Amino acid sequence: MTKSKRGRYTLEFKQEAIRLVESGQSPASVARTLGLVEQTLSNWLKAHRAGSLQGAPGKAQVSAEQMEISRLRAELARVTMERDILGKATAYFARGQK
Repeated sequence: MTKSKRGRYTLEFKQEAIRLVESGQSPASVARTLGLVEQTLSNWLKAHRAGSLQGAPGKAQVSAEQMEISRLRAELARVTMERDILGKATAYFARGQK
């Protein structure tokens, strides 16, 4: 098992994630869309409600381009999984037609 590097997120990124949850989306779907662990998003929500939400300190912050790349990678993984499931379902039902 490889150890992944800990993510650093800007305050704006965290606030946007919280805004998505507060707009009615489920925390699980927001976390998947943004490429986050659901527990991380939950921690941000708790900190926001307590009034102590902060951005990443120092120079290791995630840029807007990196956030977009992360979101697009997560979306690509989801769409690829959906495509694979549809292909398997098509093969299953086609086999039943014969």
